Amino acid sequence: MTRTRRGPAAGATGRGRAGRLGSAPSVDPDLARELLDGLAEAVLIADSVGQVLLVNATASALLPELHPGVALPGSPVTMLSQAYATGADDVEGEHRDRRLRGIRRPLAGDRSAWYVRDVTDDHQRAEALRTERGRTDFLAQAGRRLGLALQREQALQAAATLPVPYLADLALVVYLPSGTVEYQPQWIRHSGHGSTPALGAAGWDAVSAVPGLVEALDGETGVPRPWPVTERGGAGPLIPDDLDPAATLLVSPMPGAGRTAGALVLVRTGARDGFDRRDVELVREFAARAGAALATAQLYDAQIHLARVLQNSLLPPGLPAVGGVRLAGGYRAAGDSLRIGGDFYDVLPTDGGALFALGDVSGKGVGAAVLTGRVRQSLQTLRLVEHRPRELLALLDRALLDIPDATRRGQFTTLLLGALHPEPDGGLRVRVAGGGHPAPLLVDAAGTVTPVQVGGMPVGAVPGARFDEAEIRLRPGELLLARTDGVTEARGGPHGTEMFGERRLHRALVEVAGSSPSALVDRVLRLVDEWCGGHRHDDVAMLAVGPAGHG
Repeated sequence: MTRTRRGPAAGATGRGRAGRLGSAPSVDPDLARELLDGLAEAVLIADSVGQVLLVNATASALLPELHPGVALPGSPVTMLSQAYATGADDVEGEHRDRRLRGIRRPLAGDRSAWYVRDVTDDHQRAEALRTERGRTDFLAQAGRRLGLALQREQALQAAATLPVPYLADLALVVYLPSGTVEYQPQWIRHSGHGSTPALGAAGWDAVSAVPGLVEALDGETGVPRPWPVTERGGAGPLIPDDLDPAATLLVSPMPGAGRTAGALVLVRTGARDGFDRRDVELVREFAARAGAALATAQLYDAQIHLARVLQNSLLPPGLPAVGGVRLAGGYRAAGDSLRIGGDFYDVLPTDGGALFALGDVSGKGVGAAVLTGRVRQSLQTLRLVEHRPRELLALLDRALLDIPDATRRGQFTTLLLGALHPEPDGGLRVRVAGGGHPAPLLVDAAGTVTPVQVGGMPVGAVPGARFDEAEIRLRPGELLLARTDGVTEARGGPHGTEMFGERRLHRALVEVAGSSPSALVDRVLRLVDEWCGGHRHDDVAMLAVGPAGHG
């Protein structure tokens, strides 16, 4: 520490300091002069038992209770008194609403010097920095958790639990669920007393009993205010009856997408301070993030609902009973939670038989699913005027190309379309037309697997497409398997990248030769599932048909 030497003080102040020095003649004169040099920090000299021998002017101003002759042990300056009780040489504490820090240094003659500094401003700056870091950490943690809340229940639970206890002793989220007829406010509340937040519904009378809550649901901001118990009548069940009588209330809107997503109600009990300006800013920021998360979660829920409705309309239907024919279908969607895709099969009864279709729409996800729906709806309509497979494929091709912007979308469908005609002797005549789809496989009772080549061009791809067909006769014990390329192109195995392939498919069919269509489909699906190990990246659809005479 650098000190500036000055001349002796004059006037009354100088006489005051000289008087203190005179009361301690044993103090070294050089030391006395140093103490009178106007040090910025307070300095006290004490003897071996803690009796004050000398103080400088800064010490007199900072610690007026201490002067020569006062014993530091038991003095009003608690931190110095405790230092002698514990033998500490470095102390810090509060005195006269100031934060002080003291260090003891030994001097000759069993004396010691106490250097005391006022660190109130430093302490406040450090405390403000810690507080700001805490706010930043809270918002970062809240942002991460809210960002992971994809469903409304998750977002609501995060919004209610995150503020406790950092922001408040109790947090309440009130929201108006969309799509409800009654439009009754819903709520979720967390106070830290239980691991699971409480939730329920409330009438508008209870909502109106919480000051500022109706306004917040309309998007208006409020200010913190005391909320004595005498003003809480009618707020149940939103607020528990045993809440601290001396509480401070802060209500903030939770802005959403186009409308207020809800309102956040925070309550601090009398055991802690109310909300200051920085607290209010932090609450507003958190409420905005929570509102955005809730709005996003509600949008996600709406999309999930829409996907489920779409899924129910697109998943392969239950197969109808067709006289003289045995049928079995199998379906696996690509590895997404929506379970909708571009592979499909369908069986449509006709007079004296049935039509079957199995196809694969280009692309994946909702876009492919929409085209799948169009193909199936078109087949449902066109089969009323045409039962011949090749001719029906041509009509379907024209219908898909007539859809606006069909060529610009670049979507198409590979398709097998077959007509089933049971015969009196127990056999089954099958006429199959191909639209660029993998050839169906004929499996006889002896285990021979033969592709039925039908060729053809994809449906809905280019004008003037050509389609081929073939006719076969299935005897009892023989089966015809139509499948999408998701079966042979399924990737898995030891390294997870090898395709299931035609050879493994043929070997699986040989193993189940002579069995029923359902046994064949189940066997192939099980092998593909095992091969993929639960990580399928493409849809799989299969349809097996055989004469009803086969057991």
